[in-house]
Amino acid sequence: MHVQEWLETIPPVSIYLLVGVVIGLESLGIPLPGEIVLVSSALLASQHGEIDPYVLGACATAGAIIGDSIGYAIGRKGGRPLLAWLGGRFPKHFGDAQIAMAERSFEKWGMWAVFFGRFVALLRIFAGPLAGVLRMPYWKFLIANVFGGILWAGGTTAVIYSVGVVAEAWLKRFSWLGLVLAVLIGITSMLVLKNRAKKAAAEAPAAREPEPVGVTAAD
Repeated sequence: MHVQEWLETIPPVSIYLLVGVVIGLESLGIPLPGEIVLVSSALLASQHGEIDPYVLGACATAGAIIGDSIGYAIGRKGGRPLLAWLGGRFPKHFGDAQIAMAERSFEKWGMWAVFFGRFVALLRIFAGPLAGVLRMPYWKFLIANVFGGILWAGGTTAVIYSVGVVAEAWLKRFSWLGLVLAVLIGITSMLVLKNRAKKAAAEAPAAREPEPVGVTAAD
């Protein structure tokens, strides 16, 4: 059964909770399809008035921020042994190559890796635990986590919901042509947003030296 078809069988409150929990667990470091669940739920909200997109976006944002914060705490306490254990459990997501790539991103970009990493599936899973393992000062992590979570979760909900509303209106007027065009617009918007996030993450720190992520006196 398709994700959206399954979501149609459960009440709105359960959808809010499901979105928050799945995104929270993904942000915590467990490989789950958080983005797929969020996109499917936002599309469903555009078709069913009983699902409030504002509540949906708020639940997604809360799940992202809280999950990342818990992941940070776990990573800070577990350290390198935690990464080794995750590598054994989830080799496709936490293998040596993936961890090395994520570490390079953090060492080069610092808190920008947390912020822009929200838009990249692999870094979205790594961000919290790895920031804790590398002992990034929590206040830096929290700022990047909050703003990244709001922009990703809230922005994704708003874009997909709007596309869904437009698609429904066009479908009534222009049959399937309207739906196809609306879906293409939605996909293009998401690709452009992700591309800009990656480009900004690569260019923003270039004008200055990367800040250390080690323990400081103010940590």
